[in-house]
Amino acid sequence: MSSIMTNSAALTALQSLNATSKSLQDTQARISTGYRVSQASDNAAYWSIATTMRSDNQAMSTVSDALGLGASKVDTAYTGMNSAITTINQIKAKLLASYGQTDASKQKTQVEIAALQDQMKSYADGATFSGTNMLSVNSGATATTAADVKILSAFNRDAAGAASISTIDVKVENTKLYEAGTTATLAKGILDTERVGSTGVATGTAVAVTLGNAATATDTYSAAKLKIFDSATGKAAGDDQIKQMLTVIDSALADMTNAASTLGAAKSSIDLQKTFTSNLMDSIDRGVGQLVDADMNKESTRLQALQVQQQLGVQALSIANGSSQSILSLFRG
Repeated sequence: MSSIMTNSAALTALQSLNATSKSLQDTQARISTGYRVSQASDNAAYWSIATTMRSDNQAMSTVSDALGLGASKVDTAYTGMNSAITTINQIKAKLLASYGQTDASKQKTQVEIAALQDQMKSYADGATFSGTNMLSVNSGATATTAADVKILSAFNRDAAGAASISTIDVKVENTKLYEAGTTATLAKGILDTERVGSTGVATGTAVAVTLGNAATATDTYSAAKLKIFDSATGKAAGDDQIKQMLTVIDSALADMTNAASTLGAAKSSIDLQKTFTSNLMDSIDRGVGQLVDADMNKESTRLQALQVQQQLGVQALSIANGSSQSILSLFRG
């Protein structure tokens, strides 16, 4: 049936042309943005997942930066610790050389030992990075232990969507060489703590030692302050006292070696976490890309096909609109 009131063929052609135009717009948008899901209306679930994961990836980028900063802090402390270990070995050598020497020789050796002790303090004080020092510490007048250094290491999200963070903690209490805090219960550092001369064990109670007297089992010495010659009294340490000082130095050296191992382990953990974080960020980027990225090969092919369909649709609509004109020929004489 031909009708001048309703052109069914034109309506059908118009609907087809509109659908083709809408598909063409979508394809052009995918090509121009590079995404097949660029907004929530494209695919709400994928868009939501991608938005969350992109946010998490930005957080992990911050974590990666924090790990780099933490690595620098630990590296600085390790360098200072290594230098202090080298220096305390030199003090140990000086003590061994002074065994059996005359008081005059011990006086000269004491000058060298004092210079080495000052050097160790300088190393510890200088091992600061971004305001953090793990070797020379002042925990204040109330703390009972030195505060740990916390290095941001991970941003986590569990299956329920709850976010959390993880840290790599460096126990400064185990690495500090000097402690300026004044709390009675606060342990001093490895070098400035008093140690029992007969055992080398650290103790919180100092026992005054008079150089030149016989050594006792309760005598204490500090690796940072021990003397083999007292210029105030003009007395030199006896050989039995030097033996005790060697015990104290050896014990401090063992603790410093353990502290260096602690710093080395922290550095290793940081390096491993940096590698993991970098790989995880790459994996998330790939996962998000699989959800929302457009396949440009497919889209370019689809664009060409839709352009042809649009041209054909325009022609079909033109033909359909022209069909009503043919009705006039029925009324011509």
